Amino acid sequence: MYKYLITSKDFYTCDVDEFCKILANQIEKHQPTHILYRDKENENYGDQAAYFARVCAGYENLKSFIHQDINLAKRLNATGVHLTSMQFDEIAKAKDFGLQVIVSTHAKEEILRAKDLGADAVTYSPIFSSPNKGEPKGVENLKEILNACDIDIFALGGILTQEHVKALEETNVYGFASIRYFY
Repeated sequence: MYKYLITSKDFYTCDVDEFCKILANQIEKHQPTHILYRDKENENYGDQAAYFARVCAGYENLKSFIHQDINLAKRLNATGVHLTSMQFDEIAKAKDFGLQVIVSTHAKEEILRAKDLGADAVTYSPIFSSPNKGEPKGVENLKEILNACDIDIFALGGILTQEHVKALEETNVYGFASIRYFY
């Protein structure tokens, strides 16, 4: 099962050396296959994303993604872009740039739409209880989604423990994405 580490400003400093050190430590500790630079409040997002891309480039087979910004992802030679559920109309542009595309989804219809528009994968959330993310969908619902949708799906939301990961492994989901599991 693939592991998708999502960064958060709560875990990183704006000090460049410290940011790079923490990021490298988390990559080495958890060995994710995919990683997303996501920081909704950083005024220097582009600069920090450049350091993120530089650190990620040092790890063979690590797929790096930039949150929402297709042009920045292309400029930094990231593997791809992670689009929100409000950015379906940008999937084609990202694909034209040669980027892999992951889209945040919360319903079967969104997953099918993302696939039809050319997305490579989706996150589907929240699977488990997660602050301010609504009612958890649960593992049984995830199994139904996996049977109905033919696209790579990362389970997301409330994944905190090895028990959560084990429950997801039993569904044969493509992977899981998390912030808090990796810290």
